Amino acid sequence: MYKKLAKLKYLPNNFEIIENGDHVICAISGKKIPLDQLNYWNVDEQEAYFSYVEASKKRDQED
Repeated sequence: MYKKLAKLKYLPNNFEIIENGDHVICAISGKKIPLDQLNYWNVDEQEAYFSYVEASKKRDQED
């Protein structure tokens, strides 16, 4: 299904592909995220999140 991990640079409103691939890994859950479904990330941490749930967990950890 997913063949190659992509390397991305997360920007404020989009991301730049550094190394081609078809997915990234969620920093919280470890789930694979297809690039076409990637909607949540942290620019400062340069991390991807599977959904708003994982993004909220990360935010709550920092408080």
